[in-house]
Formats: sequence, C-alpha cells, structure tokens
Amino acid sequence: MLFNSYIFILFFLPVALALYFGLNRLRREEGAKWVLVGLSLWFYAYFHISYLALIVGSVIFNFLYAKILCRQDKNLKGKIFLAIGIFINLGVIFYYKYFNFFLENTNAWFRTDFEIKKILMPLGISFFTFQQISYLVDSYRMETKDYRIVDYALFVTFFPQLVAGPIVLHSEMIPQFQDKSRKKLSQEKLACGIHLFAIGLFKKVMIADTLGRGADWGFANPQVLTSVDVVIVSVLYTLQLYFDFSGYCDMACGIANMFHFELPLNFNSPYKAASIHEFWQRWHMTLTRFLHKYLYFPLGGNRRGKVRTWINVLIVFAVSGIWHGAGWTFILWGLVHGIASVLYRLFKRIWDKVPRLICRLITFAFIDLTWILFRADSLSSAATLYGKLTAPWKWQLNRTLLEQFELLEFTYVEEHVAVLKAFVDQFPFVHMGIVLVIALFLALVPRNCHERKFVPNAGNAIGSIILLVWSIVSLSGLTTFIYFNF
Repeated sequence: MLFNSYIFILFFLPVALALYFGLNRLRREEGAKWVLVGLSLWFYAYFHISYLALIVGSVIFNFLYAKILCRQDKNLKGKIFLAIGIFINLGVIFYYKYFNFFLENTNAWFRTDFEIKKILMPLGISFFTFQQISYLVDSYRMETKDYRIVDYALFVTFFPQLVAGPIVLHSEMIPQFQDKSRKKLSQEKLACGIHLFAIGLFKKVMIADTLGRGADWGFANPQVLTSVDVVIVSVLYTLQLYFDFSGYCDMACGIANMFHFELPLNFNSPYKAASIHEFWQRWHMTLTRFLHKYLYFPLGGNRRGKVRTWINVLIVFAVSGIWHGAGWTFILWGLVHGIASVLYRLFKRIWDKVPRLICRLITFAFIDLTWILFRADSLSSAATLYGKLTAPWKWQLNRTLLEQFELLEFTYVEEHVAVLKAFVDQFPFVHMGIVLVIALFLALVPRNCHERKFVPNAGNAIGSIILLVWSIVSLSGLTTFIYFNF
C-alpha cells in the first residue's frame, strides 16, 4: 500500500487511527498494539501476499534468537552465535536481493550456465532486516530489555517506517510504545502529523513525480540527449530523488506523529551540505548511523591509524552502495563516495578554509554527477551520459524532454491568458525552467519543516488543507517511492 494512494489516505489511515485510539480509550492498550501490528502486516501484504510469511517468520525468528543471545557468554562461543544470527539475516537479503546478480556475474566470468531464477524481492527487506540485525547485536551487548513479543513486532513492522525507513533502534521506539502518556488522543499532535503528511505528500506528488517524468525519459534515452540535456536530466533526477525521499520521510514522521510516536530524523536538507562528510550526516541519517555503529566502529573506526581508517571508510561506503542495489553501478557509486570521503579527511584543513558557498556548490556538483551513476541502468549507460558531458557541447534542448513538463496547471492558466500562451510558444523551455527554479530554491534555501516549530494555527490549517486537496486531486497513476526499491 502506498502513502500516495486513495485507499491509504481515505480508508486505511483513518481506520487505523480510529481503531488504535478507540481501543486505548477503552483501556485495551495491549489490544491496541496488536491491532497496530495487524494493520501494519496488512499494509505490507497489500503489495504482495507472499511478503507476509517472510516478515512474520523474520520477526518470530529474530525475537526468539535474541532471547537466547542475551544468555550467551561474551566469549568466542557467544560471538559465533551472534555471527550465525547475523549471517542468517544477511543470507535472506542475499537470496532475495543479490542471488540473481551473483549468478549473472558467475555466468559472465566463468562461462557457466546457471539458470536465472524469478525471485520477487520483498519491499523494504534491507530496512527491516538491518533493524533486526541491530537488535541482535544490542541483545548480545546486553543493551536490550525483556521486551514482549507485541512490542518487538511493532518495533519491526510499524507501517510508517516499514518499507523505506528510517532504520530505527529499539531504544528509541519500544519505550514510546510502552509510554502510557502517548495513548490519549492529542489534537495538537494529530494536527502536527497531518501538517507534516500534507507537506510530504505535496513533495512527492507535485514536485518529485513532475521532475521524475523528465528524469525517467532522459535516463531511458541516453543516446538522443545532447550535452545540455544530460546536465538538465541529471539535475532533474538529483531533485527528484531529494523530494521523493524527503517527501517520504515527512509523510512517515507525520503518520507516526498522528499516533503520537516520534521517528528519528532521517533527512535534513542534504543539498545544503558543504562537504561530502556533511552530506552523509544529512542524507539517510539512520543508515549512516547504522553503518557507523555496527560496521565502522567494530572494524576499528579511526583508532588504528590513518591507513586502516581509510580502508574502513571505503568498506563502509562499499557496503552502502551494495545495500542500495544489486548492480555494479551502485557498488561503484558507493566506492566513489568513499574515495571522496577519504580525500576530504586528507585535505580537511584546506577545504575548511574555502568559503562555504563555494564548498556547497562544489559538493552539490559532485553529488549531482555521482547520481548519474546511481540512476543509470548500466555502467555502459552511465559511460554514455558522462561521455556526452566531455564531448563538444551541443546547446540544443530535446523537444521531447520539454514536453514532459506540459502540466495541467500551466496549460490552464495559459488558455486564459493569451500573452502567456504566446510567450511559452516562443520559449518552450519556460515550463521546465519554472519547475527547476522552484525545486532548486526549495532544496537549497529555506529551512526544512523539521527546523521550524509547528504552531496549530489557522494559517497552518489552511495551508495543510490546500496541499492535501491539491495533491489528492492530482493523484493519477500511482508511483512508488524510489527508496522502496532498496
């Protein structure tokens, strides 16, 4: 089920809120949590019923395994037992997400003929599996408590964060589920949640999906793009990914707020970053936290000399690339970011003396160029796009690219204002230019909604209603969130 769908907005979410707070009002707090677990499983199974057995089995296995793990001594046997639990979870991810990639490369390298299987990858498997790996490690470290199965199941399956994060920790969510002060309906928290959800829905439906039409066409047709087309298409995707992921994070936090829970911040205006290091402190913050806490630090962090630190950084970024997808483009993208992070550590003193505005421009350009590798269908497609940038430039814009921005809102106004119609006919790039300028401004200049304190007043209420109605009316073909694929 998608957040940006009629069934979710008009049926599932209102029913979930009514049942949860209705049961809490009747002092059926345990039942309310089980209902929320059941609804979360329904939300997940709505994508494909076969997903249900996997996630239920994963929850039961890891809950019981963690119970046993807590009783293990912190010796070699205990470490082996922990490693087995992690290996089983990673094995599940490997089968569903990487097995065919492994077979394809084995066939290519060793001229074998293994059959490529039809494997349906469950949505969000990387998210809920990493979440449970963190729980196993924390159980081994004796950092978990004797949680009940309902609290653990809700921690894993809570639907706002189930399929695209954030990757939450037990210590920041389960205590909230047990907090009785959060059981009573608060109009202020409900209003704040609706406000965040409206902003996120608008980002997804009206901005990300609009930008995505041009980006999708461009990456599907790299051969016909001119040099300037490649620049524009890369910026379109850079901004599409920003508003798609930012929109999801806002919607997830908004829904959680409606239930009076607070998800950790996962997205904090990353294109305002003035270095690659700062970018990863702002982009997918909970994944960065997970990789640092459960991979970088166990590898030794920066405690074993500079060379070992650089190697650890490269390993972390390589894992980040692999986590995002089964493809050489993702692996290379991760390594490129790892190399950039190492270079930043080497030249940090010099870099920090450069004016922040220049650092921001250089960082944005680097991020934009590397997103080409991230988005390209293959290494050859990425090479074609990069080749267009290094070849003699052609400034002509592709007409089909411009046609992706003939939006109903623009054409309606132009039909009633003849001067505007004539102007657009003369300069057909105006529509795309307006969308790009607005998106760039919103991504680079104002404070994000998490930096502003929400005040339940008439202005915010009217604004939320306008954004919700505009977005809901504009829902046509459903588009999944980009991070659902990871």
